[in-house]
Amino acid sequence: MYFDTHAHYDDGAFDADREELLKSLGENGVELIIDPGCDVDSSRKALELAEKFPFLYAAVGLHPEELEKHGGDALDKVRELAGHPKCVAIGEIGLDYYWDASRREEQKALFRRQIELAMELDKPVIVHDREAHGDCLEIVRDYPGLRGVFHCYSGSAEMAKELLKLGWYLGFDGPITYKNARKALEALELCPLERILIETDSPYLSPVPMRGKRNDSSNLRYVADKIAQIKGLSPEEAAALALANGCRLFGIERA
Repeated sequence: MYFDTHAHYDDGAFDADREELLKSLGENGVELIIDPGCDVDSSRKALELAEKFPFLYAAVGLHPEELEKHGGDALDKVRELAGHPKCVAIGEIGLDYYWDASRREEQKALFRRQIELAMELDKPVIVHDREAHGDCLEIVRDYPGLRGVFHCYSGSAEMAKELLKLGWYLGFDGPITYKNARKALEALELCPLERILIETDSPYLSPVPMRGKRNDSSNLRYVADKIAQIKGLSPEEAAALALANGCRLFGIERA
């Protein structure tokens, strides 16, 4: 059974068939899903889906890529949403210098405020780190009590070692199946089994052989297969370990 710890089913890409797709995922071995918000509206939509589907949970947060959309009271609204019983994390939060590196200080300030909110609420965080590895590592080092996952891990093996020493989990998804996946595979090779999470980042980052198509949680098996290959496990063992890891990090009790 699979736990997709990162899938955006609130995304417009699923508007045509969202409910039908979610209802079908159990047939594909998907037991649990976390839908992380990227702004107030998507965080609210993620919670609405979590209310409707027992196997789906939500995270709430303000994504750095959406910086211009976050009004002055956005963080207060995130705090309010985080009180929902099916909110299991603060996320997706972090730094993204790929699209816009001109507002780094604003991104870092927002990242820190959301980390502090997570610590206040005793929730883990889901970190987005794109082309901002050094600053992300520097910031999380300042919060030794913080726990969470670096989603779609794309940093170096050296950075992975530092994060693992600090108690972090690493999320792996479709890119580990790509031909240019050297860095992610190096991190996966050294990551202990008890710190691996499996994700899709649906509707994005479809794994080989589904690359170029809309992603969904039924494709977790391709990620699990690659992890199993690298770690010398069966695909079933890889999926079971990642499921247990996700439940432990996010405080979810299986039915």
